[in-house]
Amino acid sequence: MMTVLQRVREARVEIDHQIAGQIGHGLLALVCAERGDTEQEADKLLAKLLKLRIFQDEAGKMNRSVQDVAGGLLIVSQFTLAADTSGGNRPSFTNAAPPADGERLYDYVVQRARALHPVVATGRFGADMKVWLLNDGPVTIPLRIAPAAAPA
Repeated sequence: MMTVLQRVREARVEIDHQIAGQIGHGLLALVCAERGDTEQEADKLLAKLLKLRIFQDEAGKMNRSVQDVAGGLLIVSQFTLAADTSGGNRPSFTNAAPPADGERLYDYVVQRARALHPVVATGRFGADMKVWLLNDGPVTIPLRIAPAAAPA
C-alpha cells in the first residue's frame, strides 16, 4: 500500500458540491492499494502514518506525530498513485488493486483509523472528488509499504 501524506492547516473533500469530509490541522492521506496488498500492509501503513513525526515541537523541530498534536486525519482513496509511466505518455494503472480489493482495503484503513484516532474524515471510494487543502510547510511525504514476501 502507499500513501502521500500532506501536513495541512486544513483540508476538505467535496463530492457533488457537498462537503464529504473535512479537518483542521492534521494530515491529508491520499491512499492507494496495490495488487497483492492485504490487511497486513494496511495495518503497517496506518501505524506508520499515525506515528510519523512530522509536526513541530516547541523548538520548531519535526518531532511530533499527528497523534501527539491531536490533529485530524483526512483519508482519501487515490488509485492514481499506482501509475506506471515507464511505457509512454499515457499512465498504466495495472499495479493498482482491482476495484473490489481497493475498496475493501480502503474501508479497512478507515475503520482501523477510526478505532485508533479520534478525528478521522474521509472521501468516498470511487467518487469524483474535489480535494482542497492548505499545505503546512509545505510538508509532503510519500510512504509505501511493500507486500510481505510469501514464505518459502
